[in-house]
Amino acid sequence: MSQLHLDPAQIARARESARRIARQVFDQMSPYTTTTVERATLRLLGVDGIDSSGVPLPNRVVEHLQERGILQHGAATALAAAMQEHGCSAQQVAQAVASGELTLGRTKDEAAVRRSAQTLAEAACRTIAAQRALREERIQTLGEGPTPWLYLIVATGNIHEDVVQARAAALQGADIIAVIRSTGQSLLDYVPYGATTEGFGGTYATQENFRLMRAALDEVGQEVGRYIRLTNYCSGLCMPEIAAMGALERLDVMLNDSMYGIIFRDINMQRTFVDQFFSRMVNAFAGIIINTGEDNYLTTADAFEAAHTVLASQLINEQFALLSGLKPQQMGLGHAFEIHPEMENGFLWELAHAQLARQVFPDATLKYMPPTKHMTGNIFKGQVQNALFNVVSSVTQQNIHLLGMMTEAIHTPFIQDRFLAVQNARYVFGTMKDLHSEIEFKRGGLIEQRAQAVLREAEDMLATIQDIGLPAAIGQAMFAEIARTPSGGKGLDGVVEKADDYYNPFPELMLPGPA
Repeated sequence: MSQLHLDPAQIARARESARRIARQVFDQMSPYTTTTVERATLRLLGVDGIDSSGVPLPNRVVEHLQERGILQHGAATALAAAMQEHGCSAQQVAQAVASGELTLGRTKDEAAVRRSAQTLAEAACRTIAAQRALREERIQTLGEGPTPWLYLIVATGNIHEDVVQARAAALQGADIIAVIRSTGQSLLDYVPYGATTEGFGGTYATQENFRLMRAALDEVGQEVGRYIRLTNYCSGLCMPEIAAMGALERLDVMLNDSMYGIIFRDINMQRTFVDQFFSRMVNAFAGIIINTGEDNYLTTADAFEAAHTVLASQLINEQFALLSGLKPQQMGLGHAFEIHPEMENGFLWELAHAQLARQVFPDATLKYMPPTKHMTGNIFKGQVQNALFNVVSSVTQQNIHLLGMMTEAIHTPFIQDRFLAVQNARYVFGTMKDLHSEIEFKRGGLIEQRAQAVLREAEDMLATIQDIGLPAAIGQAMFAEIARTPSGGKGLDGVVEKADDYYNPFPELMLPGPA
C-alpha cells in the first residue's frame, strides 16, 4: 500500500506523551473502585436476576454493602464469605440479601475467603474463555467477510423485531450487526433485565437481549456461510456490567471509549476512568474488539480544524487500552468522514486523515464512520457522499466500515435503505479492490502536507496535555469543544476509595501481567 512520508520519531514522541497521560490517570484512579465495578464483579461471580420490585440483584447487594460501610473492601469477599458460612450459591446469597433474610459482613478468615472468591472467578474466566474459543472456532469453520467489514445498525426498540431486521441485514451482506441502545440508557445506573420490547430510538442492552441476538446471528451465519459479528454499547454508568454480560454471551465488538461518556453524556470523569479500565480488561480477556468514539468529536467541532484532536484522542485511547490488556488488533480506534462537502479539496483532506490513522495505527482494527453532520435529506447527494466515503475506506484499507445511509437526517433507516447502502459499498469495494496498491501519494503533495500538519498539531496537543493532565484538558474543552470538571457530572457518588485490604480476583486472572 502506498505510504505517506511521516516522521517516525514524531509519531513516537506523540505516542510517548499519550502513554504518560494515560499512566498518570491510571495511577490517580487506581485507589478507587466504583459501584458499577462491584456490580460487574458480582455478575461475573454468578449473581443475576431481579428482586420482587424489579431491582437488579447486583444493585441490591452493592447498595446493602454500601449501607453496611463495607463496600470499600470489595464485593467479592463479602459474597464469598456468605457463601462459605451458609453453604449457598452466589445467587442464593443475593436473593437472601434482597429479601432481608441475610446481612453481609466481614470475615475473620480473609485468606480462605479470598481463595473461595478466586475459585469462583476462575470458573467465570473459564466460561468466558470457552466463548472466545467458540468464536475463533466458528470463524475458522465458517470464514468471515473481507475487510472493510460492513457494519449495520438495527434499532427498533423491540429485540424480537431487531432479530428480524438483523437477519435481513446479514442476508443482504452485513458483516457486523450493531444493536443501538435505547435513548438515555447510558445514564441509567442499573441494567434492565430480560427481553425488552419498548425501547426509545434503540433497544435496551440486557443480557437476555444479547443472548437472543447472538443465537439469531449464529443461525443466519450458518445460512450465509460466514461468521456475523455482534456489537453493542459498553459505555455509560453501567460500562463494566455491560462488558461482563457481553463477555458471557459472546459479543464480538463493544463501543468502549475512555472519554465519550465524560464529554457527551456528562458522566463524572473519575467514575468513567475507573469503569473504562475494568470494562476494557473484561473485553480484552473475552477477545472483544472495542470501538472508540473519536468520530463524535467531529459532530460538535469542525472536522478540518479539529482533525488533530481525533488523532490525539486515538493515541490516548490506545494507551488506556494497552493498560487494560487489549491487543492492537482489538482496538477499533474511531474516526469519521465529516468534512463539509462544500470545502474545496475536502476529499483530499478526508483521504489524508484516513491514511494518517492507518499509518499511525497499522495493527489496529480501525472503525471508520460515514458522513452524518452534513447530510441534508437530499438522498441523491447523500448517496454520492457515501460513495466517496466508501472510496476513502477502500483506498486506505479501513477495517470496520459503518455504512452510510442516504436517508440520514430523515428517519431511522428502513431495510431497503440498508440494502442500498450495502450495494453502494460492495460496488466501490469491488471495482476499486486493488486501487490502494496501484497508486502512490505524491511526495510533498497536498495530501501528505495535510497529514503532516495534523500529526504536528496532535503532537503539540499531547505535549500540552502531558503538562496539565487529562482532567484539566477536558476542563478546557480541548476535545469536541465541550468542557467537563473532575467533580461534575453524573455518578460521582458511585466512586469508592478502596480499603487497604480491598480485593477483586479478576485483574489478577484477566490481565496479562502487572499494570
